[in-house]
Formats: sequence, C-alpha cells, structure tokens
Amino acid sequence: MILNPEQILSVFRETGALMEGHFLLTSGLHSNRYFQCAKVLQYPWHAEELCRNLSERLRDFKPDVVVSPAVGGIIVGQETARHLKVRSLFMERDEGRMTLRRGFEIRPGERVAVIEDVTTTGGSVREVMRAAADAGGRIVAVGALVDRSGGRIDFGVPYASLLRMDVAVFEPDQCPLCKESKPVKPGSRGLK
Repeated sequence: MILNPEQILSVFRETGALMEGHFLLTSGLHSNRYFQCAKVLQYPWHAEELCRNLSERLRDFKPDVVVSPAVGGIIVGQETARHLKVRSLFMERDEGRMTLRRGFEIRPGERVAVIEDVTTTGGSVREVMRAAADAGGRIVAVGALVDRSGGRIDFGVPYASLLRMDVAVFEPDQCPLCKESKPVKPGSRGLK
C-alpha cells in the first residue's frame, strides 16, 4: 500500500519519532522539531512499510547499489535495498571523512542511490555522494524518509522523500529557543 504524507506523519507521531522541544541538529543548526527515525525503525513492520514506499519512488532510477551514511541511514538503506533487490553498503567517518570500510566497494560505473533517514541541509548525503563518486560510482538518485528542508535541497540528481516538511531551523546565535533552554543533541554524529 502506498502511504500518503498524513499516514507517514501519523506513524512518526505514534512511535514518538517526531519530537518537539529544542534540538541541536547535526548541521549545527537549532530546531524546535526533531525526527528520531530510530524510534520508528525499531518496529520492523514500520521500517518495512516505509522503506517499501521509498523504494517505489526510486525504482525507475534502476540503482545497482544503495549507499547510506552510518549510523542513521543504515537501516533505511538496508531495507530500501532489500525492496529494490540490490546491495546495501554504508559509509562511516574515518578521520572526519565519509569512507567505505569493512571491505565494501563500489564497482566502476555502478548506479548508486544514496539513502538517508532525514535531511535538513543535505551535508551527510553530499559527503556520501562525493565519496561514492570518488570510488567510481554514478549517483542516480537520493532518497530519504524525511526532507526537513521543505524541498529546498538540490543534490543535482532526482531526490525522493516520503515526507517533506518545512521545519524551522535557526543559527545558534539567532535561536529564540536558547532564551528558554539549552538544546538537546539526540543524533548519532560524533559516536565513537
């Protein structure tokens, strides 16, 4: 079944994956909303349904391999690749740079779909795109469960997301939320 945006948002709310408060995003920006996709992905039936829907939006680009940034994109990439019946790789930071490890490789000319859980500025996706291209891949599409930019991100290739929201973000020195509280950083960037 193809889910509409209201159904997708409902799943995020039911599982507590859409959080309200004061958050420090991976990009360094602050926001009053945070999508903690791990909370929705802990339910395999939701992961299966969401990623099946995402794979349908990417199928026409005929990727040979899905590549995701660790940690947030791993489950989304794996499950989306399963529905596309292609390999799933993930990149990890090594000395601050996204890189393929664990014996993963992209074959020259392989068609790559980069998959992420949530995009705000697209920084992690762009890092993975550069590293995949440097490894010989041809980036054909980007996919994410949630696009927090309201559709303003341009990756230079087709971009599909299940949910597109224009969520307020603030530079730290201009954040009105900082007057009331310190931001919480719930993401995975910086894990050792």
